[in-house]
Amino acid sequence: MAYCLLAWVFELQGTLPKAVEHYQASINLFNSLRVLLISKDEWKVDFRNQHQVAYTGLWRVLVEQGNVDEALFVAEKGRAQALTDLMESSFCGGTREDEDCAVLKNLPSNTVFQAVDEANVNLWVVSEGKQVQLRQSKLKGFVSENSGSSLSFKSFMLGVYTQLGVLSNVRCENRSLDALREGRSKVDEKTKEAKPQSHIQQDGCLSTLYDIVMKPVADLIEGDELLIIPDGPLWIAPYAALKDGNSKYLCESFKIRVAPSLASLRLIADCPDDYHKSSDALLVGDPWVSEVTNSEGKKVFEQLQYAKIEVEMIGKILNITPITGSQATKREVLKRLSSVSLVHFAAHGRMETGEIALTPDPDRISTVPTEEDYILTIGDVLNAQLRAKLVVLSCCHSGRGEIKAEGVVGIARAFMGAGARSIVVSLWAIDDEATLEFMKYFYQQLAGGKPASESLNLAMKSLRESDKFCDIKHWAPFLLIGDDVTLDFMAKERENLNMKSHK
Repeated sequence: MAYCLLAWVFELQGTLPKAVEHYQASINLFNSLRVLLISKDEWKVDFRNQHQVAYTGLWRVLVEQGNVDEALFVAEKGRAQALTDLMESSFCGGTREDEDCAVLKNLPSNTVFQAVDEANVNLWVVSEGKQVQLRQSKLKGFVSENSGSSLSFKSFMLGVYTQLGVLSNVRCENRSLDALREGRSKVDEKTKEAKPQSHIQQDGCLSTLYDIVMKPVADLIEGDELLIIPDGPLWIAPYAALKDGNSKYLCESFKIRVAPSLASLRLIADCPDDYHKSSDALLVGDPWVSEVTNSEGKKVFEQLQYAKIEVEMIGKILNITPITGSQATKREVLKRLSSVSLVHFAAHGRMETGEIALTPDPDRISTVPTEEDYILTIGDVLNAQLRAKLVVLSCCHSGRGEIKAEGVVGIARAFMGAGARSIVVSLWAIDDEATLEFMKYFYQQLAGGKPASESLNLAMKSLRESDKFCDIKHWAPFLLIGDDVTLDFMAKERENLNMKSHK
């Protein structure tokens, strides 16, 4: 911390080489201590959070010096460090290439790397074989400063969500473990009465967000694919709904996905072809959790009727039998996790830790189920050797979590760390019927052989063009994290036919 404070003083004085030297010394010391934490993921996340200022300070000074590439590499090295460690241990014990330029290999043509510094955002556009481009943007000038409150992306994103009306209660099953085990969060309590604003006001805030994070780099983006590496509060931005100067939503121009870091993309790209499974699916919905009680003997969970309908509908589309109710035990799920290409959870989930509530194992020792009997933890998933190309988390606001220097520490991160190649999440809770419609369109496209990003785009388009679910709050929260995978649901059938023909 002393090195960091000295660096800050040198930065204020304009002695930039000295500032770089001391910020780097602070980071070196941080990394030497970090390696001692070994496999303690939570400790690594918290430790990294305490040293965010050193990484931010270093890339900020490097940008000021005109060292665009070096600033990007510093920002990248500080991104999703603990997650990258988890992914390395999952993906066959692979290790990172030390060279900075290694993270720039095999990137999609349009990759936008964000780095937030209070009310400013730096936007690097990275494409393999092309020079890295840097553009900068500031909240000031786009957003009026309220007296007594500081201007920040955190407060701005809260304002966007309030304008969209997605913080208010909706007609959906409560699939969150957070509300059931800990009560509503402070943010939800303060904003639960927020009502959606007029379409003009909603379009205004989404156009402003576009002008801040996309317009500065719009001339550098070609083609119809867009990969974003978000930072801080911009992780929860509804990128699909950002509106450009021609009143077009961003998802009308691009198939969008996000990733925690360039290193995480590199690990996925370098993973052996046979690591992830190529066929079969595990569809889990409405586990039987009614016998779970609290210390007072009161029932903790409600059954999820729509979750059951959801996975049964998906099962018909994919011709796969889902497991629901009493069949959806923790033991059964763990047994199947390592053998399927697709995992879909429609159950109670806890966004901070990645925990999912399943049916308590019937042969447990205690009469009253303990958490070990029914809670699927990320440790369980890691031990089960997840091999899924795609995990779909149909839990309330499964794309959110605690925003830390590490990134969003939530349920999606947990499954990516366990080995999933890509994940579909929702940024906020939506109407149950809207969820059913989205999942129907999404899986129809996926079953037809379309990539996940295109399937997601077409599903959002179907809702957007419908009469009932055309509001932004219904179609815009869905997000694809990680790789853009294509699933072959006929592979197992072909394999069975080949086996029969050789008998």
